Amino acid sequence: MQLYNSLTHKKAPFITHTPGRVEMYTCGPTVYHFAHIGNLRSYIMEDVLEKFLRYEGYDVNRVMNITDVGHLASDADTGEDKMLKGARREHKTVMEIAQFYTDAFFEDCRRLNIKTPDVVQPATGCIDEYIKIVSGLLDKGYAYQAGGNVYFDSSKLQKYYVFNDHNEEDLAVGVREGVEEDSNKRNKNDFVLWFTKSKFEDQALKWDSPWGVGYPGWHIECSGISLKYNGEYLDLHCGGVDNAFPHHTNEIAQSESYIGHPWCQQWFHVHHLNTNSGKMSKSKGEFLTVSLLEEKGYDPLSYRFFCLQSHYRKALVFSWENLDNAQGAYQKLIARIAALQEDGSPADEAVRQKYRETFLAQVGNDLNTSMGITLLYDVLKAKTSDTTKLAVLGDFDGVLSLSLLEKAAAQRAKVAAAKAAAQTSGGYTVTGEGDAAIDARVLARGEAKKAKNFAEADRIRDELKAQGIEITDVLGGAVWKRV
Repeated sequence: MQLYNSLTHKKAPFITHTPGRVEMYTCGPTVYHFAHIGNLRSYIMEDVLEKFLRYEGYDVNRVMNITDVGHLASDADTGEDKMLKGARREHKTVMEIAQFYTDAFFEDCRRLNIKTPDVVQPATGCIDEYIKIVSGLLDKGYAYQAGGNVYFDSSKLQKYYVFNDHNEEDLAVGVREGVEEDSNKRNKNDFVLWFTKSKFEDQALKWDSPWGVGYPGWHIECSGISLKYNGEYLDLHCGGVDNAFPHHTNEIAQSESYIGHPWCQQWFHVHHLNTNSGKMSKSKGEFLTVSLLEEKGYDPLSYRFFCLQSHYRKALVFSWENLDNAQGAYQKLIARIAALQEDGSPADEAVRQKYRETFLAQVGNDLNTSMGITLLYDVLKAKTSDTTKLAVLGDFDGVLSLSLLEKAAAQRAKVAAAKAAAQTSGGYTVTGEGDAAIDARVLARGEAKKAKNFAEADRIRDELKAQGIEITDVLGGAVWKRV
């Protein structure tokens, strides 16, 4: 697989520390509110990446944190803890908030066919690991105590801005939004490893430590969890592009200083989901969730399909029109697959292997999911048996996870049921694209014509025409299609 590396800004062959094994870490949610669909774009693309690596034959160990403490409002070291903010908003305890929104997150993942990682670790479950790392950094001279807190000393590093994306002057205190002066810091790039009660007297979650009662900084959590479950050599670290600085930058600084050697060679960052007014975010009030999409009549997998049509390193513009187009295309794709019929013969393994190689080459070119979607249509047009087509589509869907065969089978069942119902109604047969509701309206039109109620029949025809449904009368019934 060729994969773009955010650390080097180059595309190169993906190589792991242990051949055949991938130690993969993905930054999980801060569970103080529902995940919006912009957040979930990252998890969709990370899910496809994991499944593609497994499709290639790798043994993947994917680890993800759940941030239930320590993530402050600015993503740096300022503002209120997001978990405490959520608890106050809903008049619940922090742990009640954490459990509720963790469950909600994984329910969203289920509806989007996102696989649960091999290890899911709440940050509050690894306090001993963080204390061990902070103690080690102090011993090695990479950290210091000031004002009751423990800070990482960025001046000890040869290079801090490892992603090469940032102008130091632009990140100076008072210039970059969200960066506020902390008089305890020796250098503007230093960050907190451990907070004590001297920082926030009202912090809900606190633990004993060698430096006093307090709680971990956000950045140390991912390092501690990854080192515990992935080991000292991480092959692939994933997250949204907005995590690159300061979060991932700080992870690299503290992890490599602690273990004494390079930590993670490959970084995978998914770009933003934008609206016409810019990046989708909770702070801007643009709060679209999977549940809201469903309430508006959208299949969550239509949103997954929408995401897969674009490259993960490009900003994706969300609009209801764009989602409508994606849902329409997804439904038509399902209908075409539903029209395929297995004839009992075995799949052509030579054809299947040829498509597998094509999929590996094209999608494996920096996770080009749009080419994966294109290949679905290529298979449908191929001169091979329906059985072979279904087998290839099933192979691809093991990575794309659009439930293609399952939804196609459901459509076939609906069509069969509609035909059976129609045939019992005076022998009038309705043939369509697997929508029972439209079948019923076309049948009602047929019954109106039989009763010589032509005005009602015309009314139903015009109603369906306005929905993009074309009806053709045939001997013994009618055929409809979307146009």
